[in-house]
Amino acid sequence: MKNYIRHFNEIDINDVPTVGGKNASLGEMFQKLTSKGVKIPDGFATTSEAYWHYLQEVHIKDEIFGYLSKLDTKGFSNLKEIGAIVRKTILETEIPEDIKEAIEEGYDSLSKKYKGDISLAVRSSATAEDLPNASFAGQQESYLNIKGKEDLIDACKRCYASLFTDRAIKYREDNGFDHTKVALSIGIQMMVRSDLAASGVNFTLDPDTGFDQVVMVSSIYGLGENIVQGSINPDDYFVFKPSLKNGIEQPIVSRRLGSKEKTMVYDKSASGTLNLDTPIEKQEQFVLTDAEVIKLAQWSLIIEDHYKRPMDIEWAKDGLTNELYIVQARPETVQSAKKNKLKINTYSLLKKGKEITRGMGLGNKIASGKARILHSPEESDKLQEGEILVTERTDPDWDPILKKAAGIITDQGGRTSHAAIVAREVGAAAIVGSNNATKVIKDGQEITISCAEGTTGIVYDGLLEWNEKEVDLSTLGKPHTQPMLILADPDQAFKFSFYPSEGVGLMRMEFVINNSIRIHPMALKNFDQLKDLVAKEKIQKLTHHYPDKSDYFVHKLAEGIATIAAAFYPKDVIVRTSDFKSNEYANLIGGTEFEPIESNPMLGFRGASRYYNPKYQEAFALECKAIKRVRETMGLTNVKIMIPFCRTLKEAAKIVEILEENGLIRGENGLQLYMMAEIPNNIILAEEFAKFFDGFSIGSNDLTQLTLGVDRDSELLSTIFDIKDPGVKKMIAMVIASAHKTHTKIGLCGQAPSDYPEFAQFLVENGINSISFNPDALISGINNINSAEKNKTKLGLVDSHK
Repeated sequence: MKNYIRHFNEIDINDVPTVGGKNASLGEMFQKLTSKGVKIPDGFATTSEAYWHYLQEVHIKDEIFGYLSKLDTKGFSNLKEIGAIVRKTILETEIPEDIKEAIEEGYDSLSKKYKGDISLAVRSSATAEDLPNASFAGQQESYLNIKGKEDLIDACKRCYASLFTDRAIKYREDNGFDHTKVALSIGIQMMVRSDLAASGVNFTLDPDTGFDQVVMVSSIYGLGENIVQGSINPDDYFVFKPSLKNGIEQPIVSRRLGSKEKTMVYDKSASGTLNLDTPIEKQEQFVLTDAEVIKLAQWSLIIEDHYKRPMDIEWAKDGLTNELYIVQARPETVQSAKKNKLKINTYSLLKKGKEITRGMGLGNKIASGKARILHSPEESDKLQEGEILVTERTDPDWDPILKKAAGIITDQGGRTSHAAIVAREVGAAAIVGSNNATKVIKDGQEITISCAEGTTGIVYDGLLEWNEKEVDLSTLGKPHTQPMLILADPDQAFKFSFYPSEGVGLMRMEFVINNSIRIHPMALKNFDQLKDLVAKEKIQKLTHHYPDKSDYFVHKLAEGIATIAAAFYPKDVIVRTSDFKSNEYANLIGGTEFEPIESNPMLGFRGASRYYNPKYQEAFALECKAIKRVRETMGLTNVKIMIPFCRTLKEAAKIVEILEENGLIRGENGLQLYMMAEIPNNIILAEEFAKFFDGFSIGSNDLTQLTLGVDRDSELLSTIFDIKDPGVKKMIAMVIASAHKTHTKIGLCGQAPSDYPEFAQFLVENGINSISFNPDALISGINNINSAEKNKTKLGLVDSHK
């Protein structure tokens, strides 16, 4: 009898051949991690010996394997028929008495230990299940809330039959597992009443990108079947491992509220389950408290550390006791199996078609699909996933739509336009400034856009074919000049963390404000006094779970910054404080009541001048509070602050003072302050500005605009706007020299060093410390830097600034 069941306190990970991966893992954790605070529901498992004895004793072993030998393993045309007859064969038998007695002995043991009428979870565990090279998860059945010996025996028989579900049979065929070598163990475990509370899944890395410095916690109401099956949109949290390990107060760097439309519970009138509508008020709440998320993440780290590999973990919360439990843990098998993560793709057309129009190309990629001509964000419902957006121009109101598009084409705009910036951030191919795309492209027309042909992007008629090649980033030489990234979208951060950069030289917080927050900060500070009732209603809907509306802004902004900071930790992430123009701020919900109407916003109320002005000072305090939260409460001290458009020395002094008033003191806890060097006055007085700042970042677009007196958005003057102009280059050389003289860090943000090798050569020869690129330009940028540094060495130029 003893050979037919094993109690969890008798099982460890070496017992996979006997009880399968799932049960071996439960026993391992029950024995070795309970003492570390990880709660595992008690139980026992039937053995593989019991399975083989069952088939032999009731004389069906040869019969079922005979059926399986007739399976069409090429087209699987008879899979449904074979699976059904094998399961029927098993279900028509009775479990042998000696196995029944062993299971009932295990039941009695649990009943005695936990004093009373126990309910059980009965789960299948194949002997090859959940091994690192194959995840059998979800292939067999589970039965929950089982009460009494009779129902337990019936559930066990159904588990045995579930070894031959259609999906389990096909999975074994696809993965080369011999049906005759795979046995089934049954895990019989104390039931956690998650139907009365919650359940979920944790990964000890980001399952989409493989970024391994976070724990992802997902949660829903009710039984876990909804989340395992992927039928419910759960709450998601990312918890930063280093902050968690160091006992930092708030290691949760981001959270996303899921819709959680359904809650699965037990059907009291039958033995099955019901999927009920989740009440709206519960849908709009997070399932877990922060303390519960942190506890689950801590347990996940303990489990990962124990197994020495990334793990996929299921948990449940008992609604009767409010206790959390780990109910399964298996190796993560998708990202862990991926090799050569340091690769990116390059594109080239196999054959060119009829050219429709052209403009400035962005993204270094090719995309094709149906063109969808839209004239306003209000028409967003017309754009389907994977279509190519064609429009006159975009502004921040278009941001949610742009993520759906496979490509973007605009009539207006240049390389620094909104469409260009967002296309880079979301990784879409884009052509801007075509002048006539909305006139010459037909709505619904199949087109191909190629941005893989240099700086010019071309729109072709029809769906063309192209080659896509991988570039191995590990073969790139590492330059002395630091290559850094320009980022804005936190959703892209984990993916770009694998790129060979030295951190983030410019994080634009405007993307987070526009996409995640969406509300003007002064409208949150003055919510009760708002006159715009439509805006007030929108704000209330977005912020209803924040008693203090200002906290909505602070928490959302902090989590956006923290996600990017966590992705690159401990490398520097230089966060530029907000640099919307007044017309862009006005487009935020509630913004029109707080913004002036300016004839030239580009040179108006923007950058540093806003931060101490009564019209925005309270809002800037919220930005500071968010940054302080990231650095101090979340422990991400790699975040530095960069001030944009700081016009005068007096303004610099005011900014340092106002930062101090908001608890951000230069030099304290390693805090460094940077300034965008983008105004001629910044260049002329760089040595004086260096008294207030630890570093400069040359803003090439504004500096070119203000040096040449050219509106950077003017299509009429686009041929004059040139960063390579001798006057602009002289300005850049001057500020680099001043920075060296004052031992101030100096970098540049922009496309030119990747587009023009000679410009990278110019920067390297002048001793720039770092260059920040958009992700799509990083590789060409690094190649240009490497070439420039080799040429510099050949020329015998001595670099005394490293």
